[in-house]
Amino acid sequence: MFYERINKPSRRTGWIEVVCGSMFSGKTEELIRRLNRARIAKQKVEIFKPLIDTRYDEEMVVSHDEKTIKSTPVESSAQILLYANEVEVVGIDEAQFFDMELINVCNTLADNGIRVIVAGLDMDYTGKPFGPMPALMAEAEFVDKVHAICVKCGNLAQYSHRTVINDKLVVLGETDSYEPLCRSCFNEQMKK
Repeated sequence: MFYERINKPSRRTGWIEVVCGSMFSGKTEELIRRLNRARIAKQKVEIFKPLIDTRYDEEMVVSHDEKTIKSTPVESSAQILLYANEVEVVGIDEAQFFDMELINVCNTLADNGIRVIVAGLDMDYTGKPFGPMPALMAEAEFVDKVHAICVKCGNLAQYSHRTVINDKLVVLGETDSYEPLCRSCFNEQMKK
C-alpha cells in the first residue's frame, strides 16, 4: 500500500501570487526577484507585459532601480495563453493595464499546474481599485502588498498621486508624473 502511494505520479499544483502596491513600492523588483529564483531552480519561466508599457524598454521588464528581465509584450491577456507553452512559472508585470480577461487567463494557467506571479498597481491615481487587480487579489493564493515611502511626510505610502493635470485613467509616467503618498497626504492633495 505505502509503496503504491509514493510511486504514483504527483499532479503538479499551480497557484496565483499577486504583488501589489503603489508606484515606487518595489512591485516589479519583487517580481523579477521571484522569477530569477525560479530560473536558478531550473524552472522554465515566461514573462509577459502589456504592449503599451514602453517606459523603459519595449521588451524588457525594468524596475525603478534598473533591474531587468526579458519579457514578451502582448496586446491582450488572451495572448498569454498562446505563448505560455511548457512553462512552470509565468510572470506578468503591470497587470492593471490588462483587460479583465486576465483573471480567467491566470486561473487557467494555475489550474494547469503553473505558478503565476502577477505584479501591478492595486489602485489608480484617484485611489480606486484598478483594472483586474482586485479580482486577482481575491482569486490568488498569496497576496503581498508592498509600500513606497511618502514623499511628503516619510510614512508608508500606498497611493500613486498624479502630479500632472490629465483625466485619462492611463498616463504612463515616472517621478515626472507621479509621487507616492500616504493616506493622510493623499487625502490632503485630493481636497485641492
